[in-house]
Amino acid sequence: MNPNVNQPTPQNIMQIGTSFWTSKVLLTAVKFELFTLLAANKSMSGSEIKNALSFKCSDRHNYDFLDVLTGINLLQRQGILDNARYSNSLDADIFLDKKKPSYMGGILEMANDRLFRFWADLDEALLTGKPQNELKHSGKSMFEELYSSPARLKQFINAMSGVSVGNFMELANKFDFSPYKTLCDIGGAAGILSIQVAKQNQHMKCTSLDLPPVEPIARETIASHGISDRVRTGVIDFFTDEFPKADVITMGMILHDWDLKDKKMLIKKAYDALPEGGAFIAIEALIDDERKRNVFGLSMSLNMLVEFGVAFDYTGADFESWVKEAGFKRVEILPLAGPSSAAIAIK
Repeated sequence: MNPNVNQPTPQNIMQIGTSFWTSKVLLTAVKFELFTLLAANKSMSGSEIKNALSFKCSDRHNYDFLDVLTGINLLQRQGILDNARYSNSLDADIFLDKKKPSYMGGILEMANDRLFRFWADLDEALLTGKPQNELKHSGKSMFEELYSSPARLKQFINAMSGVSVGNFMELANKFDFSPYKTLCDIGGAAGILSIQVAKQNQHMKCTSLDLPPVEPIARETIASHGISDRVRTGVIDFFTDEFPKADVITMGMILHDWDLKDKKMLIKKAYDALPEGGAFIAIEALIDDERKRNVFGLSMSLNMLVEFGVAFDYTGADFESWVKEAGFKRVEILPLAGPSSAAIAIK
């Protein structure tokens, strides 16, 4: 047998098939605020961590838990077992310490509390085409459930902010805002997109619009950044209300929540609100046109199936066909952070 010929191996299959084990270890560590604890204490022994988090498992299982996190490069370790001391990796210290403004764990908190269990029914979602979230279990849609609970709504808003802030910072720095003066972010959640654009582009005045229960959260967030003079909030129901006039209309992770009919409706509303030369920008985990490289974007589209049934993510080519049908003249795809991009249509 030629030793240079690649032999079949089940390694990749096993790693993928059991990857939910590792995922749940990370989600559990975020839930217990382990990385925040270690950020405050610099380094701790396994027994110190176990006592601080009130674990009742055996010492060996406590070390298994911590050493998985070490093996996936979220913790650093000096020594082993009883002689070990643990500290955060650089990434964990920056992005998973709840006391830092760079914390992105909100999306992981929501993944643990909601998505992990709903994704167990992906098979049923594929067979039925129906949502597997709160709608299945309580008869209420995801948004009905979220807006009925201030705590859950805030968790959702924080999750969207955490997963999007890097993209919004990239957009604020990479896109040329110099021809424009005003921006309106539709479905702006905590106002993070508007905040980042205003911070990096001193001439821009921005408005973040969302449903009434969201506005106080956005107002508080904007005030905490000290930028209320150039970023304001407002209320919109984008199914019933027309969009206000602005030079730039943005939607961060909004279009993928809906079916094709509603996607086109929102695009048309953006077109009608813009002047000639105005820009419509949709920020999503845009699927590559060949539909084989951006696995995160494809998986996000399956998440839309689990959440909404009819909703889906899309490619740049899909976006271009929809916006040109609405009347836009030119399209550009601007890569942002990780698997996400800004799909930009110019009127």
